[in-house]
Amino acid sequence: MSLVKSIHKWLSVLIGLQLLIWLGTGLFFNLMDHNKSRGNEYRVKSAGYSVIEHDRLLTLNTILKQSELKQPVNTIKLIELLGKPYYLLNHYQGLYQHFYNEHTLVNAYTGEQVIINEVMAQALAHNSYSGNGEIRSTQKVSPPIVDFLKEKNTVWQVDFDDKLNTSVYVDANSGRLVGHSNDDKRFADFFFMLHFMDFGSTGSFNNWLIILFALFTLVFCLTGVIWVLELLSK
Repeated sequence: MSLVKSIHKWLSVLIGLQLLIWLGTGLFFNLMDHNKSRGNEYRVKSAGYSVIEHDRLLTLNTILKQSELKQPVNTIKLIELLGKPYYLLNHYQGLYQHFYNEHTLVNAYTGEQVIINEVMAQALAHNSYSGNGEIRSTQKVSPPIVDFLKEKNTVWQVDFDDKLNTSVYVDANSGRLVGHSNDDKRFADFFFMLHFMDFGSTGSFNNWLIILFALFTLVFCLTGVIWVLELLSK
């Protein structure tokens, strides 16, 4: 019985400490500025199409017959980037946008395949940015993305030298704006990490540590019941 008591007491300390963290981070979530925590202080909606010359748009059959497209195409979507029309061809489709996807970007007028390089990534980032900062650095980053742990696609990270150290993330294949991040969002993300025990930076509460803690809590309850029954028997 002494072993049961020891396990119960040590688990009570361990679980109690984590309970304090849950309560503290939960209180922070209720008090924090939710707009700032999203990192969208300088994010603006991109401008729409300038003018689409419909008679210049290539037909889908023309796009599909291009010799450089070696992969099968699941879907084709007409999108706008920097005021110009493009066809976005999907070759592998994830359940959500942030899941792994494979795309080809094609100029809707010329049929030319477009690779999003550093210059285009910077232009796309600027198009969604309303701050007064200048671009400090640009780099292509593969998952895991520190500011967007759920993102599974390679992205361009464009950093601005404003007061919030804003970073804009652009999907390197599709040109999709993944999102904005800044010091406010990173501060909130730290508390989310503590709350969900995501010390392995998976971007999810469904991690091995929280599963282990659930098992510890189960053992804590069972040892408590055993201890109560032992006291009742006396």
